Amino acid sequence: MDTLNIAIIGECMVELQRQHNDIRQGFGGDTLNTAVYLARQLPRRQGKVHYVSALGTDHFSQTMLDNWQQENLDTTLVQRLANKMPGLYFIDTDNHGERSFSYWRSDAAAKYWLETEQTEAVLAQLAQMDVIYLSGISLAILSPTSRARLFTFLSTFRTRGGRVVFDNNYRPRLWQSREETQQSYQQILTLTDIAFLTLDDEEALWGNRPLEEVIERTLTWGVDEIVIKRGSLPCVIVSKSGIREEVPAQKIAAQDVVDTTAAGDSFSAGYLARRLQHGSVTESAIQGHRLAGTVIQHRGAIIPADVMPSASL
Repeated sequence: MDTLNIAIIGECMVELQRQHNDIRQGFGGDTLNTAVYLARQLPRRQGKVHYVSALGTDHFSQTMLDNWQQENLDTTLVQRLANKMPGLYFIDTDNHGERSFSYWRSDAAAKYWLETEQTEAVLAQLAQMDVIYLSGISLAILSPTSRARLFTFLSTFRTRGGRVVFDNNYRPRLWQSREETQQSYQQILTLTDIAFLTLDDEEALWGNRPLEEVIERTLTWGVDEIVIKRGSLPCVIVSKSGIREEVPAQKIAAQDVVDTTAAGDSFSAGYLARRLQHGSVTESAIQGHRLAGTVIQHRGAIIPADVMPSASL
């Protein structure tokens, strides 16, 4: 079997988190979280995970790059921009494990990865990938011109046989307007093979609509496989080929939920790891739930590798 090359596009930031009376520093970002968890679960002979972004030339950027390489991520498509730095975010977590975020990212390096002298070379290498994964945040940080350039590239990429995976992570503060977001999401979904939709984000963007309407809207735009994440409720998987499954989430006692950061990102990684190995949608969802259920029992976006659940069912 040939090794799959999977490119994950996005932004990683410096993460600060209050822990008792101290501040803990790490790194995180939705697509980076997914990339790390996917690389940890996908056998290296079957898949190679490339991270696509831009960083500065500062100490934080170098430490990030070193950490990604230690996680077996291929970083050859990470650009280094001398006049930029990574963004930063701070997590506050309440007594129930729910978190709130504060961000400093308005001029982060990752916003400019499609606007540099290296961009054409990066896109040429991206065109050779088997799978490209990105999120709503990957789109939101880009300028309208860069976003249009990415859509054009993805259209050609799919025409040549590549597969696109999109996670709808919606952060209103990153967008100019709700209408701009709706237009961009519709455009990316017409280019998507597998869509991960968090139901709360769907409702925030499109209004409170019945589940069947969410499914019908997404199928109409041409998505082959839809995975709807609903937190502690069963996820729903629907495909154009007629698949319809509901897979229960793992039951985690309330007192064991420490931090819900990266729950959705890790679910997507678990699902995709199994699916790319030709697992069924049910097997893939079970793996996603198992990983997410472990992640929320630890602090921070990326849990230690030694507490990862087994990738085998």
